Amino acid sequence: MSRAKMKTPLMLSLLAMVCGGIVQFFQQIAGANQAYIPSYMVISAFSVCLVGMVFHLLQRHRFELSTAMTWLAILGGILGGIYLLTMLLAFRMGSEGSILFPIAGLGVIVSTVLSFIVFREAITLTKILGIGLGISSIIFLSL
Repeated sequence: MSRAKMKTPLMLSLLAMVCGGIVQFFQQIAGANQAYIPSYMVISAFSVCLVGMVFHLLQRHRFELSTAMTWLAILGGILGGIYLLTMLLAFRMGSEGSILFPIAGLGVIVSTVLSFIVFREAITLTKILGIGLGISSIIFLSL
């Protein structure tokens, strides 16, 4: 793989990290301001749909998704809704972002382990060390 091709996924993941962090911070603001959670969730989901529709229009691509991917998207949406609901409830109850975000960040462990299992990605000492350091840093951030 060329350097340019390797840089693009890295840059996209960095953009996703920044956007995800800002979205999480917005959730803290919404919870701290006692926003009505179902309304916040509907507007947030509508905004995601709007971005998808804009990309469809820009790419001039017809809507297509296999049945299996449709169910995967539905399940992902349900899990995303549960994530948003639980985080907003925790913030409404006065929890601190400096504690909640690191704990929720442990989700990266779940996705990494699933990647190892489902896609049979290589498990190296470096990756195991990285996961261990990640877990320990989250524990220290949550204290």
